Amino acid sequence: MNGLKVVFWKEMADHLGSRKFIILFAIILAMSVSVVYILSQSISEYLTETSKEYMFLNLFTISAGSLPSFIFFVSFFGPLIGIIFGFDAINSERSKGTMSTVLSQPIYRDALINGKFFAGLTTIGIMLISIILIILGLELGVLGIVPNIEEISRMGLFFVASVIYIGFWLSMGILFSIIFRQTTTSALVSVMFWIFFAFFILMIASVIADQVVPLDQNATLETITKNDEIKNMILRFSPVVLFQEIVIALLNPSARAFGVSSLIKLSELLPTSLSISQSLMVIWPQFVGLIALMLICFAISYIIFMRQEIRAT
Repeated sequence: MNGLKVVFWKEMADHLGSRKFIILFAIILAMSVSVVYILSQSISEYLTETSKEYMFLNLFTISAGSLPSFIFFVSFFGPLIGIIFGFDAINSERSKGTMSTVLSQPIYRDALINGKFFAGLTTIGIMLISIILIILGLELGVLGIVPNIEEISRMGLFFVASVIYIGFWLSMGILFSIIFRQTTTSALVSVMFWIFFAFFILMIASVIADQVVPLDQNATLETITKNDEIKNMILRFSPVVLFQEIVIALLNPSARAFGVSSLIKLSELLPTSLSISQSLMVIWPQFVGLIALMLICFAISYIIFMRQEIRAT
């Protein structure tokens, strides 16, 4: 336990004092604040009558012109943040020749990898909560609207989901830093997996669904629904899709379904917004799936690292 604390605080100091942390924080903060500020200047143009109840949440979900929404930045840049903090976690120690020195101290292997993972996860949490609080302060100062308890609760769950989502990419970066000895190789492979889960899996899911349940001009609603179910089943192997569905349900209280069901516009048929507990029921499978992906990826990293031979260089 003492070894874990030593590694954790040492890694925390390295992360918080590193240039990559400062640069990433500054970039995401600047873009996020820009989106929120532009929206706050013309918020009435973007909000409908039914969405004014959740003005604070809308600041995170609405895009302004060519600027995408805040959740887009988290969804897009989140994986890169996790990869940047994880791709050189282990192999950099080996290339510097410090791995065997560290493990020769009263620090066990499990303390080393656990400390690095938890330090990276904590750093990511600090970065996200700082940006959210700054945006909250901007919203209070510009609009003078105080978010209600439900909005704060939904943002809290959004924060947890974001940390888990980026934590998956952190664990993936650590995994490839264990498998590959070169930091450039681990970074490239991690980015390739991000591109696959973010873009190529959409095409693969569509192709497979169309092969299993072909669609034509005479396709019935039942056929379209089956095609969509197959596509969604494949897409939900992607943490990007899981995170996007979680965010939609958390920050849009009227969201009740995904896929073809959402095209029916259930929010118009049932205009009453869902409570936070009801929204959680909608996305509970996605939440569990995202947590499972992160834990499985880290468990694989843990097992491989514990079995690897480490030699003094």
